[in-house]
Amino acid sequence: MPRRVVITGVGVVCALGGDVPALAAGLVDGRCAIGPLTLFPYRGRCRSAAQVPEAVPAAVAALPLATTRRLSRPDRFALAAAAEACGAAGLDAGLRRRAALAVGATTGGMFETEEVYRRRRAGEERRFRLSRLLGTPLSTTAAAVSQALGFYGPQVTLSTACSSSALAVALAADSIRRGEARVALALGTDGLCRLTYAGFDALQALDLDRCRPFDRHRRGLSLGEGAAALVLEDAEHARARGARAHAALLGHGTATDAHHPTAPHPEGRGALAALRAALAAAGLPPEAIDYVNAHGTGTPQNDAMEVGVLRAVFGSRLARVPLSSTKSQVGHCLGAAGAIEAAVTVVALDEGIVPPTVGLREPDPAWADLDLVRTPGRRVPLGAALTSSYGFGGHNVTLVLGRAEGR
Repeated sequence: MPRRVVITGVGVVCALGGDVPALAAGLVDGRCAIGPLTLFPYRGRCRSAAQVPEAVPAAVAALPLATTRRLSRPDRFALAAAAEACGAAGLDAGLRRRAALAVGATTGGMFETEEVYRRRRAGEERRFRLSRLLGTPLSTTAAAVSQALGFYGPQVTLSTACSSSALAVALAADSIRRGEARVALALGTDGLCRLTYAGFDALQALDLDRCRPFDRHRRGLSLGEGAAALVLEDAEHARARGARAHAALLGHGTATDAHHPTAPHPEGRGALAALRAALAAAGLPPEAIDYVNAHGTGTPQNDAMEVGVLRAVFGSRLARVPLSSTKSQVGHCLGAAGAIEAAVTVVALDEGIVPPTVGLREPDPAWADLDLVRTPGRRVPLGAALTSSYGFGGHNVTLVLGRAEGR
C-alpha cells in the first residue's frame, strides 16, 4: 500500500518577504508586492516586477563567506528557504543526511553571468574570474543545499519551465510512496535576469503595470522571483518522531500538451489530463475540493484555457469553489512558481485562509458565475485544495493537498 505523504516543514523567500510568516501575513492582507524593476536597468516596454527585498535572508548571511560569495541569487534564495523548511520540520543532521532532494529551476545564475559580461564590456573588470560563473548551471542549487545543510541522499534537478518545482514536489512525494526515502526536500528557485525579462517582454506577455488574473482587462503577467522548499515525509515516520504535519500531499498528475513552444493548448489537453490524474491519484471526487490555487498568469490565453479545464472537471459546482491566483501578489516566479504556490496552498489549508486575486476589479463576463476571490481574502476551514502549474512547451502538473489528520 502506498505510503501517506505529509508536509512537515515549509520555507519561502519571495517578494512578500523572506519567510513563511511574512508570506502568510501578505496573503491575509492581500498585499501586492509587484513594483518598479530596480535590479537592473531596462529600456523596454515593461519596467515592473515582484523583486525579493534587498536584505539578504539571515539564513544565508549567517553562512561562511567562502560558502556564499560564489552563490547565484537563486541559490541564495534556495538556501534560505531550505534552511527555514528544515528548521520548521525539525530535521537534524542524521535525517538530512539520508533525505532525498528534488530541485526545480529554469534560469540558474543567469543574472550573475550577465553581470560578468556587463562589467567586462564596461571595462570595470579586466581580469576574468571563473568563480563568478560557478553559479550558472542549474545543478549548482542542489550542490549548494547539499554542502550547506548536509544532504547526502538521492538528488535530481528538473527544468520543465514554469512547472519545474511542482514536478519536483511530485517526484519527491513519489520517492517516499515507493519507499526509496522516508524524508525528502522539494525545492524550487528562480531569479530575475535580463534574458528572461526581455524575452517575455518581446513576446508581449507582460502587463505594463501589475498583472490582473481573471480580470476583463487582463493584459499579461508580472515576473517575480524567489524560492520555496517543502519537507515531505512518510506520515508514519513523522508521527513516530513527533513532527507536526501542516498538510498532506494527497496526489499529483502530470501530462504534456505537445502543442506549441509558448502557447497553451486551446482546450487545455495536457492541463485537463493532469488535473484528472491528480484527483484520481488522491482518490477524491471534484466535490471534495474546497479551494483552487490557480496557475492564473493573467494572460488572456492562459486564464481562458484554465477556466475551461476547471469547468470540464467541476461542471456547475465550479461556481461554488473559491478560485484565486497568488501570482497577483508575488508575480510569476517561473521555475519557483510551483513550489511557492504549493507553499501558499499549505498555508491556506493550515491556517484556514483563501488568498485573494489582488487587482481583480472587473471579472471577465464569461466567468460571472465563478467564485473569484477578490481583496480581502477569506478565513474559512478547508479540507482539500489543488494547485496547478503549466509550463512553456506544454508541461502541466497538478498537486492535490489536504489538511493533515487531526487538524
